[in-house]
Amino acid sequence: MPTIRQTILVVEDEASIAETIVYALQTEGFTPLWKTTGREALAALKQQSVALVVLDVGLPDMSGFDVCREMQKLGAPPVIFLTARSSEVDKIVGLELGADDYLAKPFSPRELTARVRAVLRRANPDRVGAPVATAWVHDEARCRITYRGKALELTRNEYRLLAALLASPGRVFNRDQLMAAAWDDPGAAFDRTVDAHIKMVRAKLREAAPEADPIVTNRGLGYSLREE
Repeated sequence: MPTIRQTILVVEDEASIAETIVYALQTEGFTPLWKTTGREALAALKQQSVALVVLDVGLPDMSGFDVCREMQKLGAPPVIFLTARSSEVDKIVGLELGADDYLAKPFSPRELTARVRAVLRRANPDRVGAPVATAWVHDEARCRITYRGKALELTRNEYRLLAALLASPGRVFNRDQLMAAAWDDPGAAFDRTVDAHIKMVRAKLREAAPEADPIVTNRGLGYSLREE
């Protein structure tokens, strides 16, 4: 069963910021819908349903707060406000309007996507949890891993590396731990051997899902599997 890609409405008039958000959301498996004005966003909501709205406060035609008020009349989805003003007054106003979260510029794209997932999880835990079950299938008896519906052609050590990461999503494994998990004689392998095998696994995952990058490099620490 394929993973359903949730649509995220991005309302942001600054192209450079919007393009960064769109790319980050696509990488995380969402379908972004970008609008540059409040009126365009409201029109889009009347035409299709979205899972969440990332809404800039300072739009050229109307305040993001006013857009949020109009969205509520349409049965608004969860909202994350973006603003250049990080004062507590703005934050209180945004949250009192019904916003689910609030992020001040500049911000990390990774932080934004993490907050998107967190808000969606709170709003609808069953739906957000579903992609985890469909994204990965691990047949331990056959030593086979399927990602996004495609069986991965892995070598023995590649399979063992990925199986170790898959067993504990979010956990950071250092190179010694991964060598112990994947090699019969860890002492015969080098640190860079792990890096080379991770690179090959990533290449095979990109073949299965070009927009995805589930293995995270934690600099100075090791590798982990992204918690989808």
